Amino acid sequence: MKNQLIRIALLLALSGVAPGQVYTPPSPGKKPNTTPTDTSTTVNRQQPATKSPFGEEIPLLNPGDETITVAGITIPLGDNRIMRSRFEKYLSQPEENSEDARIYRSNIDRILADLSPYRKGGPDIKTAYQTLPAASAFPADARICMTLAEAVYVAMLAKRDNRNLHKLNTALEEEKQKRIRDGDWKTRHDRDQKTGNVKSTSQGGGEQKNQQNTEAKSTGRGAQSLEYAEILRRIVEVEALKKKNIAQSEVQELRSKIQYQANMALWTMQRRYQHVLMASRFYNQIWKDGDAALHIDKNSDVSKMFSESLGVNPTVSTLDSIANEAIQEVNKAIEAVDFLLERDELHTAQKRLLEAFFIGEYLAPVATLELEKKRRIQLYVRSLFELYDAMQAKNYTQAQELVDQLKDTAKDFPSAKAESAITGYTFASNMAIQGAKAALLEGDKDKAKQEVQAAAEIWPTNPKLQEFSDLVEKSGGILVARNDFDRLLREQNFREIFKRQYEFAPAVKDNATKLDALETVIKNILKIDTTIVVARQADIRGNSYAAWEALAALRSQKEFSKDPKLGEEIETLTPKVAPFVDALQRARKFEDSRRNQTGSAIAWYLKALRIYPDSEMAEEGFQRLLDKVLPENDLLPPASGSSAEASVDPADGTLN
Repeated sequence: MKNQLIRIALLLALSGVAPGQVYTPPSPGKKPNTTPTDTSTTVNRQQPATKSPFGEEIPLLNPGDETITVAGITIPLGDNRIMRSRFEKYLSQPEENSEDARIYRSNIDRILADLSPYRKGGPDIKTAYQTLPAASAFPADARICMTLAEAVYVAMLAKRDNRNLHKLNTALEEEKQKRIRDGDWKTRHDRDQKTGNVKSTSQGGGEQKNQQNTEAKSTGRGAQSLEYAEILRRIVEVEALKKKNIAQSEVQELRSKIQYQANMALWTMQRRYQHVLMASRFYNQIWKDGDAALHIDKNSDVSKMFSESLGVNPTVSTLDSIANEAIQEVNKAIEAVDFLLERDELHTAQKRLLEAFFIGEYLAPVATLELEKKRRIQLYVRSLFELYDAMQAKNYTQAQELVDQLKDTAKDFPSAKAESAITGYTFASNMAIQGAKAALLEGDKDKAKQEVQAAAEIWPTNPKLQEFSDLVEKSGGILVARNDFDRLLREQNFREIFKRQYEFAPAVKDNATKLDALETVIKNILKIDTTIVVARQADIRGNSYAAWEALAALRSQKEFSKDPKLGEEIETLTPKVAPFVDALQRARKFEDSRRNQTGSAIAWYLKALRIYPDSEMAEEGFQRLLDKVLPENDLLPPASGSSAEASVDPADGTLN
């Protein structure tokens, strides 16, 4: 199981996000990107760093690897949008159950069966090769079977050329051996044309002659001949030709292997696993020398990936094993999809189908999955991506609706984290709006602006933002009224406050201090106006003294002293009661004088009482001074009922 997982991981790393029929090699001078795109659906256990105060939210987009996470489920977008679009296109396509598709899959199975080592009589490479063109006619094959046929043909040509070179080397070897034999014969039998040395011997008085021939040592004969030199040169030339042919044969075989293996690696990346299996079995029949190692750079990232993950150098059998295990994984994933769909567990079903599609997009179990089943998953995935888009746009109202919809559709939809994020963000936005309202009522415009901006950043589509906007629009006059009230209160323009009391009342109703000030102003102005009305009625009846005295008594109070209307009314009545007013003013002047002029003050109060006997101001002044002069004034008759006449010296105002 461990090896299987390692190989599947390796498979995903190799498959990446390469399009079905396009391979883009890395640019010269640049190292290829070795980080594989994770095309599996995984649960993100580790929470990403977040500045949000709520924690445990849904990270929306990771631009580094272009993955999205919804409710803790990380889903890659493919290369990344390309793979997502291809998956969505797959979900909307009908299953491949036509007669042509059935024939195509039957041809693939027949080719694999003909190349199987367990076939009775052994693998039949010729029959398998003849079936490839028929398989390539199916559109979904994208003529890869024809590409495989061409690769096999080129490899067979290379093998045939190697056989021809071998025959040529055999002929050269025969020629070399013949030359060697000719050279050996020449050196052994070629002699000089001499009679040789004669040695005389005598026995018994007789004479005997012995003639002996010697090896040819003269130029033009034996080892000294040009013919012998040509034999040696040709032997060396033949040996060089043999070595050249051997090297050419090895290079040609290696080149054909590399080209063939490059196709296998490309088909593995394109997730054409059945074609990888066919190519692997053709390979084993074409090259039976046991050399199945992949000819790749030992320092390349692909080589390191194989050696580090599997601990061995990659071979053709490695690709064959990867293809077999990928096919098995796809079969298991599709079985799981069927099982989960029967139980309405769409969330897990879409993950299993996503894995099956990314691993084996072109395999039969994926291609033949019923359209009705894919349609159910498509609608769920669409809602899932809509939820992602809603969370990305911070439209939490729509996001909550989608969460509810997904929960009803899929029994296994994990909604906890999504709902937690939605609740946290909406609550934070609502609280920010409440803070903005409070700041607005307090007149703190800057704080209100900050709170509203924070609420809009958290939840731009918060319906309470519109409510706040309407409140601001309606409360624009309230803010102006509140500012005007504060200004008029500082200026002590109470008449204007009283005039606009119905405008100021809503503006200050939430501020107890300002509300109390408004109520006090209204009460005082009403008292002033009431007194003015009563004074005017008294003046009309001819009692101008009573009218003036009532107004003057009111103005003497601090809270009424600066009322302009009260002052105007007093000024209007003053000419009519000038003597009385003059007497009261003189009496008050003498009373407040630093010199002891109490008598003069009493005299002027008495004069004011003569002018207007019912004057309360004159009576109070007289009684006040009388209490000061005669503490026992309770024995004296009342001043108003006294028959004594008092006169005042006009020169100095003293009492006579």
